[in-house]
Order: sequence, then structure tokens, then C-alpha cells
Amino acid sequence: MKYNFDKIINRKNTNCYKWDTTKEDVLPMWVADMDFEVAPKIIDSIIKKAQHGVFGYTMIPKEYYEAEIYWWKKKYNFEIKKEWIEPTTGVIPSLSSIIQTFCESGDKILIQSPVYHYFNISIENNNCEVLNNNLIYENNNYKIDFEDFENKIRNNKVKLFILSNPHNPVGRVWNKNELKKMGELCLKYNVLVISDEIHRDLVYKNYCYTPFASISEEFLQNSITCTSASKTFNIAGLKASNIIVANKNLRVKLNKVLNRNEIKSLNIFGIDSLTTAYLHCEDWLDELLIYLEKNKDYLIDYIKKEIPELEVVKPEATYLLWIDISKLNISSTKLANKLENIGKIRIISGGTFGKNGDNFIRINIACPLKTLKDGLNRLKNGINQIKTLEN
Repeated sequence: MKYNFDKIINRKNTNCYKWDTTKEDVLPMWVADMDFEVAPKIIDSIIKKAQHGVFGYTMIPKEYYEAEIYWWKKKYNFEIKKEWIEPTTGVIPSLSSIIQTFCESGDKILIQSPVYHYFNISIENNNCEVLNNNLIYENNNYKIDFEDFENKIRNNKVKLFILSNPHNPVGRVWNKNELKKMGELCLKYNVLVISDEIHRDLVYKNYCYTPFASISEEFLQNSITCTSASKTFNIAGLKASNIIVANKNLRVKLNKVLNRNEIKSLNIFGIDSLTTAYLHCEDWLDELLIYLEKNKDYLIDYIKKEIPELEVVKPEATYLLWIDISKLNISSTKLANKLENIGKIRIISGGTFGKNGDNFIRINIACPLKTLKDGLNRLKNGINQIKTLEN
């Protein structure tokens, strides 16, 4: 391979949220960033910008928009226009601004638990009410409860539906039929769809991601898509993301709030990094996906052989694996705490993502294989010790 994903990068004492908020002797496999060195061309773009020596107020150049347009077309055959793109500092600030634009205090917003917990946080911080269309877990996979989906939006005057596509944390890549059914119900009941597609590029072989807005003109006009290069290319700290809004009326309303919230001034290095990533680093992503596939397969095989009490939920996307712990008869919060103290590994409890996630844990496999092996050994030893103590 051209790129060395086995390289160990010491991230301690670098103000790293993942490593420097974790105890010294504990291995962090929790928060969603990768322990891989970014693509060399991204590093080169940052060095070139830094060597200029002046970092004043910065406009967003046409190349930035061209890179976003190129990526959608090249990877997903989805043609977007420059005027649809609203650059922002991040997906979560974008989500909060969207809620502020289209909702009033007390309005109801639908999500699909277990789901990324900042959906809940953003909704509640903006004085709106969370409604859950709980996903159904069966046969080692998740599906949508469409009857409940329709009942929730019909009976509660739902304003927005926040879709996670691909889904974090359960790893589903919603197929076109599933997306169509959700989209048609939202059109039927006049519910605006907000699609978080930040994990769109991290899909395993044999699965196909479909941009929600690409399915039909009606979906395009009744949706707002949030995305970023941050997860794909490990550049979350550079603060650059994009909202795609084809509907002019929606875009005009949203733009006022984005400006009011002052989240449209991108980091000077983030602009160049996103542009470089999309225009020049696809080969890095191709190799990353191969490496993640191997890590995923290694973890599944290890758990099957060494920790048979656990079951890995069938992963279709993301480097965040969702693992069923129900046979241990212990809450995910309690298990996560004990694993950190006893097993010396930090993971995220499934209960973080909703009550129906409490029989699960989430583990980040975006790390060198050596680190993954260490983490899995800690997981195994920790669970064995916990079982002994519980008995």
C-alpha cells in the first residue's frame, strides 16, 4: 500500500480530546476520530498556507465550492450547484441553526434511536421536544419501524425529521427503498428532512450509500443535507463543513440564522484541507477503506472466538462498531465504567445514544492494527475480570 496505516502516532500531550481526556494507563477507543496520519497532500496544503505567515480574515474561494461539487458528482453521481452550498464550521452548529430557523419553542422533532446523542442535545438546547422512532433490532441487524414512523409524525405535528445516513451508531446504510418510504411519509405530512450524511464516504464493500436528496426532485426540495470531510479524512479539528440546500426559500431563511450565529467563517486551514482532500486524496481514502475492512473483519473474528458472549452488529458503514452485550446482563453504562477501571480500555456505552441502546457498546476501530489488537485483548481481559467479580 502507498500509505502506512500501521504507523503509530503518539497523540498524548497534544491537547487531543480523545487521548488527553483519558487516564494515562487507559486505551481510548471511544470518540469518533481516527488515529491515522492524514493524507500527505493535506499536510502539504497546511504547510504551504502556514509558510505564507499571515492568517487574516479569509474568503472562501471558488475552488472550495468546486471541490464539494466534484466530490458529490464523482463519488455519488449527484449534481449540486454552487448556490446550494452553505459552508459552516461544523455539522452540529449547523444542526442547531437549522432547528432555530424552522422550529419554535416546543416543536417536535423526530429522530431514530439509538442515534448520535448530539441530535438530542441540539434539539433540547433549542427548547424543542425529541420524539423517537426507535429502530428495531433483530437478527443481528436494524430496521425501521415504518408504522411507528408514520404514527409519530401524523399524531404529533412533527416539524423536522433528522436522519442519520449512514447511521451512527448502528452502522446501517439505508437502502434506496427505505429512504424513499421515509421521504414520502415526510412529504405526506409536511415534515422537513434534515439528513446528516457525515459518514457517507465510510461504507464497506457490498453496500451502497444513496444521498437522500438525490432520490427525487421532491426530496431535494424538502431536505437539507449536512456533511463534512472531517470523518472521512480525519480533519475534524480544522472546522469546515457544508450544508446543501437546493430549495431557495429554505436557503434564504437558513442563511439569515447562519449569519446571526456567526458560523460561516471557516478556519483558514480547513478551507484548503477540504479542497485538497476532495480534489487530490481519493487514493488515500481508497486505501483507508481497505484497512478499515481488515480491522472490521479482525474484530468480528476475534470476538467470535475469544469473547463469544458479545455479538457484533452487522457493520455496513462507519469505523464505529456497535456490539451487543445483552448476554452479560449488565448495563452498558456500568460495563463501560468497569472496563475503563478494570480492563483499562475506554469505549462508549450504548445508553449514551438512547434507552434502546443500553444493551450495546460502541468501539472505534480506526486505529493501527497493533492498537486494535491491544484494545481487544483489554476488552477480553476486562470482561473476564468483571464476570468473575460479578459472580
